[in-house]
Amino acid sequence: MAEDRWLSVDEIAEYLGVVKASIYRWVERKQLPAHKVGKLWKFKRDEVDAWVRSGQARDNEERKSA
Repeated sequence: MAEDRWLSVDEIAEYLGVVKASIYRWVERKQLPAHKVGKLWKFKRDEVDAWVRSGQARDNEERKSA
């Protein structure tokens, strides 16, 4: 059940192997599935995994470098 908990920006950045600035940029552009809880952004690992598998993470990086 511990795997179903909400993850913080720090945790999801570490999980994906990216810097926090990338997480905030993706959230701001409404590209990364995220949920606002009070003032904090929270993430579900299964939603982020689906986002990565769908290829959207790669598409975001390609747009950034274009």
